[in-house]
Amino acid sequence: MAGCCSGGCEGERGDARYRRILAVAFAVNATMFLVEAGTGLFARSAALQADALDFLADAANFGIGLFVLGMSLRRRAAAALVKGACMAGFGLWVLGSTAWHAWFRTLPKAEVMGAVAFLALAANGTVAGLLYADRRGDANRRSVWLCARNDAIGNVAVMLAATGVLATGTNWPDIAVAALIGSLNLSGAVGVVRHALRDRGRAFPAL
Repeated sequence: MAGCCSGGCEGERGDARYRRILAVAFAVNATMFLVEAGTGLFARSAALQADALDFLADAANFGIGLFVLGMSLRRRAAAALVKGACMAGFGLWVLGSTAWHAWFRTLPKAEVMGAVAFLALAANGTVAGLLYADRRGDANRRSVWLCARNDAIGNVAVMLAATGVLATGTNWPDIAVAALIGSLNLSGAVGVVRHALRDRGRAFPAL
């Protein structure tokens, strides 16, 4: 939906600021999942439906981040591996759903797409701004930053897709953006897993 400090983040347990940011990010993503899930079905938009599930996956990501905050580097690395696997699974699901919409040529409601994507961009832009200072932390901090960054990129793409659908009267802009969102999640998953493996290597140094 993909560095980090070399010494880990051993003081995370007392990092109340970061914990509050994760709590806000979790609430924002859970709320936007509900909003986009309903409007995505109503608008028959593959891109909005993909973005809705992206919000759900990110809510889980932020929840896991809250849970492991302050734990050992080994446990944080293990949690990041789980996140990476979930991101990869989500990306593959989105690509499959996109292929379905392409096959049946569903035409989305461009006006609804654009309005909801603008709201989602405001939500994700706020979360990304809050997380920006922590983007070079361990694998878990990196993963939550990546989620917010990729989502903001995806929201801009959905807005462009809405314009394309309105201009062309076809569903191909919607299909292209849904595929982009799925690909971003796959790319992000690879980066998170690689970083988690590096963190795990630091937790279990070679003898």
